[in-house]
Amino acid sequence: MIYVCEDDLPMAEDLCGILIKYGYDAQYTADFSNVAADILEKNPELVLLDINLPQYDGFHICRQVRKASEIPIIMITSRESEVDELMSMNLGADDYVTKPYNMQILLAHIQSVLRRSNKGNETLLSHKGVTLNTTRGMMEYGGAAVELTKNEQRILYTLIKNKETIVSRAQLMDVLWQNDEFVDDNTLTVNINRLRRKLESVGVEGFLITRRGQGYMV
Repeated sequence: MIYVCEDDLPMAEDLCGILIKYGYDAQYTADFSNVAADILEKNPELVLLDINLPQYDGFHICRQVRKASEIPIIMITSRESEVDELMSMNLGADDYVTKPYNMQILLAHIQSVLRRSNKGNETLLSHKGVTLNTTRGMMEYGGAAVELTKNEQRILYTLIKNKETIVSRAQLMDVLWQNDEFVDDNTLTVNINRLRRKLESVGVEGFLITRRGQGYMV
């Protein structure tokens, strides 16, 4: 879904209509009181973010989103200023387009950013609000995200694939053996503990459950 943050609501509505005609799912916001939180909650494939917004400008919103997520952002402005473009890039925006824009050019920018983000080819697994993005090597929860090591990804992937079922330590060690490193019982324990701490760092409590003498489950 492409999320349009443009305070000219007729323009936002028209833009969404055109995007939908070109095969995209598109929505726009009419509430600008907490745009960054709305973006993180909706977790769109891409955000079209106008710089000149009421209450908080696009720079502030981009900065807040980038603290928690790598959602692709294209900044849009009516001001032709190299300073605005430079600031947008420094804040982590993926692209920058000035108004009035040619719709075909904007569509080309959107396609380019989406290709770079590889969003359409991501492998996502979700359980109890926790999402594992194996393409980006990230775990996401409630708008927050944290990077995982390959071993942590393999463990979380196996547990979610077998959700609500106990996965034995022997099964998990077989999974970790894929990376051609020697894996012993202590290595598994270290990786489990690190994964649990990362879950807690994004606000997930009690997700990874230890079954004494049996294994783990989520």
